[in-house]
Amino acid sequence: MGIEPYLKTWTYIGSNRQVCCDHPIHHKFNVVRLTSVKEIKTSLRSGWLIAILTFPGIIVHEWAHKFFCDRANVPVYKTCYFRLGNPAGFVIHGSVDSYGKAFLIDIAPFVINTSIAFLIFLVAVNASPGIAAYLLYWLGISIAMHSFPSSGDADNLWGYSKIAWKSNPLALSGFPIVGLIKLAKMLSAIWFDLLYAIALLLLAAFLLEGSNLF
Repeated sequence: MGIEPYLKTWTYIGSNRQVCCDHPIHHKFNVVRLTSVKEIKTSLRSGWLIAILTFPGIIVHEWAHKFFCDRANVPVYKTCYFRLGNPAGFVIHGSVDSYGKAFLIDIAPFVINTSIAFLIFLVAVNASPGIAAYLLYWLGISIAMHSFPSSGDADNLWGYSKIAWKSNPLALSGFPIVGLIKLAKMLSAIWFDLLYAIALLLLAAFLLEGSNLF
């Protein structure tokens, strides 16, 4: 059973704030998946710096959205993997005809970024100390730091869940997931995203029986 389309209209105020207006509609629409510099960090100056330092994570984040769109046969109209602007990256795609597809597209970065970062950490921990190993650590941390869906992704999932929960039990899981995404974004002010990346690295090292990280 398809779900009623849900339009997300994004408006930027100044350079570091976004407002989302939700309007149920009955025709074809576009959904914007974005990575906002504001979400990377509250301070605009430090936000740009962190965006540049962790640009591989932004690229993989947006690619994850597009990858799941392609797998779900959802048309993608425009993709920006990384740019020096606000948002730092985005994917614009067409309407989704089932909640399952919407759910997968929304959580795609968490699945893809986490998986790729973890595999990189496994290689890095096993690598001989040197420039290559340090580059792998940087790459893994950069990708892991952008694992969590954006606030825009959370808002999209909330809208889809409100529409579909009566007909699709899976939609009920969307509400607590939205809460967790919002919580992760709040905690990013105290570097929760970096702590998550370090936790993945430590897990990789633990699974390799305590191999030396450096």
